[in-house]
Amino acid sequence: MSTKNSTRPRAFLVTGASSGIGRATALLLDRSGFQVFAGVRRGEHGEDLRRQASERLTPILLDVTDPHSIEAAARTVSDALRGRELAGLVNNAGIDIAGPLETSSIAGVRSQFEVNVIGLLAVTQAFLPLLRQSRGRIINVGSVLGRLAIPFMGAYSASKFALEGLTDAFRIELRPWGIHVSLIEPGPVATPLWSKTHFLAGMNEERGDSAGKLYATTNAAAQAAFTQFGQSGISADKVAAKIFEALTARNPKPRYLVGRDAKALSLLAALVPDRMRDRILIKRFGLPQQIEGAHRVAELEVAI
Repeated sequence: MSTKNSTRPRAFLVTGASSGIGRATALLLDRSGFQVFAGVRRGEHGEDLRRQASERLTPILLDVTDPHSIEAAARTVSDALRGRELAGLVNNAGIDIAGPLETSSIAGVRSQFEVNVIGLLAVTQAFLPLLRQSRGRIINVGSVLGRLAIPFMGAYSASKFALEGLTDAFRIELRPWGIHVSLIEPGPVATPLWSKTHFLAGMNEERGDSAGKLYATTNAAAQAAFTQFGQSGISADKVAAKIFEALTARNPKPRYLVGRDAKALSLLAALVPDRMRDRILIKRFGLPQQIEGAHRVAELEVAI
């Protein structure tokens, strides 16, 4: 990555920097002497982040689902650089909403794709002119669940599967301009997210029909598993360190699996037959092999 003025630090943009992986990445880059544009959705989050960093870090308001916000952020970064180059973009902004696919609200699923897929694409398009000047880096923060779907995270996994495709295509399409594109695939990260109400909203949502009641037992088992993820997952700092490596390595890798769980699940996805994998996941989540009475429903369906 070249810079027009080597006396000034290289500049990076990190989306979703309010908390978690994005916050850890922005602060790590700042501590390492780089100029950082930290995308946040709310001004108070930016002020809190600024208090933890040096003057090299600049919070910018950025809602990845709002074209006007993206356009304004691109202008802000370009004006601040004053002809210098943007060395890298970290697409970290994302949301997670858990719940059975049958009871997931279509609005919630659409929101996941708007943020995790469409928003990421829109931000990348907006900042590519600056990245092309620098032969810079694009780092997409995905998940190992982009390789393997688990129960009650179907919509989230689907968005991360889509991100795998976007990343692969971008990596090839942007190669003629020397722009490296890498995908970060962490396993569960130890954050309060796993037990937050909005994360489990799709599992606790009251419904007017009987569908929600069908998952009462399995929801409880899944919530217990998710709570354990929050307690035993890897730290956001560990993921940030891999992002830093992808941004600064001479020859960045196309993919970075982060954490033991990520490596184990990737092997499960690649090597284990589907039916056996299903049984492993059912056991891991403490789900019943068959709901009592379900066999009778199946018999009736066959008879009909």
